Amino acid sequence: MSPKALDYDSLNENVKKCQYAVRGELYLRASELQKEGKKIIFTNVGNPHALGQKPLTFPRQVIALCQAPFLLDDPNVELMFPADAIARAKHYLAMTSGGLGAYSDSRGLIGIRKEIAEFIGRRDGYPSDPELIFLTDGASKGVMQILNVIIRGQNDGILVPVPQYPLYSATISLLGGSLVPYYLDESANWGLDMNNLRNAVQQAAFKGITVRAMVIINPGNPTGQCLSEANLKEIVQFCIQENIVLMGDEVYQQNIYQDERPFISARKVLLDMGPPMSKELQLVSFHTVSKGYWGECGQRGGYFEMTNIPPETVDEIYKVASIALSPNVPAQIFLGLMVNPPKPGDISYLKFEQESKGILESLRRRARMMTDGFNSCRNVVCNFTEGAMYSFPQIRLPPKAIEAAKKAGKHPDVFYCLQLLEATGISTVPGSGFGQKEGVFHLRTTILPAEEDMPAIMNSFKKFNDEFMEQYEDHRGYSRL
Repeated sequence: MSPKALDYDSLNENVKKCQYAVRGELYLRASELQKEGKKIIFTNVGNPHALGQKPLTFPRQVIALCQAPFLLDDPNVELMFPADAIARAKHYLAMTSGGLGAYSDSRGLIGIRKEIAEFIGRRDGYPSDPELIFLTDGASKGVMQILNVIIRGQNDGILVPVPQYPLYSATISLLGGSLVPYYLDESANWGLDMNNLRNAVQQAAFKGITVRAMVIINPGNPTGQCLSEANLKEIVQFCIQENIVLMGDEVYQQNIYQDERPFISARKVLLDMGPPMSKELQLVSFHTVSKGYWGECGQRGGYFEMTNIPPETVDEIYKVASIALSPNVPAQIFLGLMVNPPKPGDISYLKFEQESKGILESLRRRARMMTDGFNSCRNVVCNFTEGAMYSFPQIRLPPKAIEAAKKAGKHPDVFYCLQLLEATGISTVPGSGFGQKEGVFHLRTTILPAEEDMPAIMNSFKKFNDEFMEQYEDHRGYSRL
């Protein structure tokens, strides 16, 4: 009897090859332990509200009124909601064709796309065209849409930073393309070496792979670095020289924890360069409500903006977006609120500022606490988290630990992270899930646990790590980087 279409052996091989470490073996084991009653601290994914971050008040008030518009007719509505939230709810409901339960255009509501274009114009100093902005169910869906139109087959390569966010490796694998890694330099605070980038393209060409696009993640995930303006200029020039698309993953642009290297968009750097270069690079930039001080991961709201993309290609991307009919409408309103928050003089402004600044200031303190905590541990080295939501410490595993991992049939950093999980309940992601140099081991953890819980979490990690190293080290020690 021939196998059925959904029998494992007859599945699409690209699906079986696809790996996504953030929800991989460690996460599954953590979920099992949680069911058994063990307290688990899920630091494996950047999910702020799941780790105790409170939602911002104003956006939730607006969404509540949009979801339940009959409240707007209640004579007591102004006793329950501030006037600016009421006005904003009416503003967004007027953009829809029947409230939040009605489909929007497949690109998203034009009124919200105009608000995003105005935000981009203020941020970069150059006007943006709302017709070149598409709203998506989270930035991830936008990344997948763009990769889907770029990748034609296994000989098409995508340059991806390593360590990288597994969305890229998983999607490239699923679409049948080839990931072309370019390694970031840990000793230079995860900096980008342009010679490394050129070598990656040459090696790909030697294998018959045509590099079609380059991904940058700025600020970095999992590495937490912020790209300098000089580095971004080099990247733009490189992409123009190689005739490749630049994909700017800029979802952490609000998450900056130092003052020396502020966020600068790839679009601004490109347009600052002026013609002819500013007209040559094809650029797609991504943003979301899931990160920043919003942390609205479950709402699934994101967008991408296209720069220098031919109109015929925009039409094809629109066609593909139309297959899904409409991005989710409540999330579109969250996007509008993110790019157009309360302004000075608005009733809700002071509270919104207090809440958002409080979150960012706490994240900055937590970034420092976690970096310092890791660097106080035996055989652990960690660069400071300049931006994003993660620490990515290097764990210098003793040879005996590596040998024990091999005997257990585990990758060494998976072995370490599993033992950390069993001992402490801290659920992390092994560095091998993001890619790393041979013989070097890391783990990724978010900096999102509540600030008051951070000392206890770091003490728990330090205790485990000391005991692990004591068990496996030969007591001759290991030098730091």
